[in-house]
Amino acid sequence: MFQTLASKSKHLLSLRRDARVLWNLAKPSLRSGSHAERLEHFYAGQAQDYDAFRQRLLHGREALFAKLTFPPNGVWVDLGAGTGENLERVGDRAEQLSQMHWVDLSASLLNVARKRAQSSKRVNKIHVHEADATSVDLQDGIADVVTMSYSLTMIPDWFAAIETAFRLLKPGGQIGVVDFFVSRKYPAGDEVRHSGFTRLFWPAWFGWDNVNPSADHLPMLRRRFDTTYLSQSRGGVPYLPLVRAPYYVFVGTKPVSSTTTIRSAPNAE
Repeated sequence: MFQTLASKSKHLLSLRRDARVLWNLAKPSLRSGSHAERLEHFYAGQAQDYDAFRQRLLHGREALFAKLTFPPNGVWVDLGAGTGENLERVGDRAEQLSQMHWVDLSASLLNVARKRAQSSKRVNKIHVHEADATSVDLQDGIADVVTMSYSLTMIPDWFAAIETAFRLLKPGGQIGVVDFFVSRKYPAGDEVRHSGFTRLFWPAWFGWDNVNPSADHLPMLRRRFDTTYLSQSRGGVPYLPLVRAPYYVFVGTKPVSSTTTIRSAPNAE
């Protein structure tokens, strides 16, 4: 009996948390102000409930981090780190890193990240930056690994975010990106081709919350970095059992002989 009551109580708590997140997803996004103000307007009311809900919405993160190599004494930079939850996906590999830099503009999400860092035995290695991913003040070539987990679609100047990742990476360093997307009308041969409905629907759906799935993010990543892994799939949306949003997982490396010249992607439109 007590177990049943505890289970019901846990279920009701989960529903209340989901309701808070869904309200923040449904309310009109802030269309004015700075990027930081728009992010804070969106996340302030759901920061404490963010991780549990996103586990069922943001697919492919475990697959991404399983593909990445974190070298001994390496440096990891997470652009758009949010609550710092990706530390759990790095797992024991974080032990061998010398530094971890978590970068985000949302003060509410970073409050959760700081608590996570403080409760971690790796707290002395973690540096939390309330900063724009397009201009964070970190040394060029500092990173062995740069990740962007469902953050690229939320950065208005996403060109600059990719250039920041390129700048921060050492030659031969890895970049890992997982995010929502739509395909180009005529994508490269090894990329999926979405229907016209998909290409119109998902940018409109996510755009309500200032999330912008693009047909150009993946091609630009492939121009700037050498592709070592790519998957393209669809994942479920909480409370909408028949709806599946398209997402990709990309792992690339910064060319050892790097220049500032952007290289052409194969069959890029």
